[in-house]
Amino acid sequence: DTFLVLSFQTPLKKTNALIAQMGITFVNAYVPSALCCPSRASILTGKYPHNHHVVNNTLEGNCSSKLWQKIQEPYTFPALLKAMCGYQTFFAGKYLNEYGAEDAGGVGHVPPGWSFWYALEKNSKYYNYTLSVNGKARRHGENYSVDYLTDVLANMSLDFLEYKSNFEPFFMMIATPAPHSPWTPAPQYTKSFQNVSAPRNSNFNIHGKNKHWLIRQAKTPMTNSSIQFLDDAYRKRWQTLLSVDDLIEKLVKKLEVNGELDNTYIFYTSDNGFHTGQFSLPIDKRQLYEFDIKVPLLVRGPGIKPNQTNKMLVANIDLGPTILDIAGYDLNKTQMDGMSLLPLLRGDKNFTWRSDFLVEYQGEGYNGSDPTCPGLGPGVTHCFPDCVCEDSYNNTYACVRTLSASWDLQYCEFDDREVFVEVYNLTADPHQINNIAKTIDQEILEKMNYRLMMLQSCSGATCRTPGVFDPGYRFDPRLMFSNHGLRARRFSAQFL
Repeated sequence: DTFLVLSFQTPLKKTNALIAQMGITFVNAYVPSALCCPSRASILTGKYPHNHHVVNNTLEGNCSSKLWQKIQEPYTFPALLKAMCGYQTFFAGKYLNEYGAEDAGGVGHVPPGWSFWYALEKNSKYYNYTLSVNGKARRHGENYSVDYLTDVLANMSLDFLEYKSNFEPFFMMIATPAPHSPWTPAPQYTKSFQNVSAPRNSNFNIHGKNKHWLIRQAKTPMTNSSIQFLDDAYRKRWQTLLSVDDLIEKLVKKLEVNGELDNTYIFYTSDNGFHTGQFSLPIDKRQLYEFDIKVPLLVRGPGIKPNQTNKMLVANIDLGPTILDIAGYDLNKTQMDGMSLLPLLRGDKNFTWRSDFLVEYQGEGYNGSDPTCPGLGPGVTHCFPDCVCEDSYNNTYACVRTLSASWDLQYCEFDDREVFVEVYNLTADPHQINNIAKTIDQEILEKMNYRLMMLQSCSGATCRTPGVFDPGYRFDPRLMFSNHGLRARRFSAQFL
């Protein structure tokens, strides 16, 4: 069996026809941390952030750091595929945001597990970037026909499929930066979607009352210029995805021509969601709400019936275990927190599945004030446009996201002075407008608090124990922490 993993966002026409309609769509797929580097680290390791220790997009936050390279990289699922399962492996695109940093070995560092390595130096770009080609720097300019990154990745991928060995199984990971900023579409797509604007859901451009202070600081209503900015960004994001759609079509056709399509699994997903105007936050991610933590996940491949949807709660920590399981590797030999999706892909009936998972994030922020917004004081960051800040050092939270027959619920605690709590019943309130922390049944609150503590300290198999609303769940209120100071220290310790 062979694999192709594609990471990006909104499903488009060709992608939908070639992957979703030919396979399975997971409608409840999530990331445990809504930010590029922690999320990508979770995909690669199959672990929650508190176990892989990548907490944000900085070297200090362990993003592609020497420590990451030493402790986590040798045990990523591609490393196991290559070393233990005999796969030829191919990577093309954005790896981790700080990849290529001089303090972490520069572009000469090729992580273990990759036979062919074409990785973008640092963060997302479409032109004027540097690639590490098997450890050697290759610079690209701004000539569309030879430099537009999405097309370059497509061509490298097609070349690999043309010239790879036919005597070994293969794994490909193609990580297009699109639709990440700076949202530069291919020239032929700059006029597309002229009438498209960001969705106007019921949580668009409203004040986030009863929410964490970072949400409450957003200016409501947004200025006309902010709305114009986020609508333009939304449109350009869609435009950049048209080239991704072309990439998928080319790859699927190539696999078909090669006679390999029927025995190749193709996974399509993203590393995080994105908000555009919800609760008057103009554009970014990093928040705990559905619009930031929910992602597409489409899979086609051998034994997967076409045109299916699946409502089970799945997470990006499941991708590594799934691919290793398909390759025949014994998952008990790994330290992964996720679960193999293979039973869901095959439509097996006799197995139990999770009813909850952990969301966790450590806020970014620095001691200095933002020079463009001096009145905001220290500790905040990403304050654009109109001095609305998208992150802060105490935007540090952990949540249990529960989906069971009886409850569709999210319970979150912040690591701040007030230990702020947010709870949402998504059955009644899918857009998470009403924080019901003060009105929900106290016993449910206690159980969720206890479950959160368990998940925050989980590792491997203990991350897969029964959730609060599973028949096998056991709750002993005597084990509850009575002192919230203990609780806060648990937060800070988990990210060390």
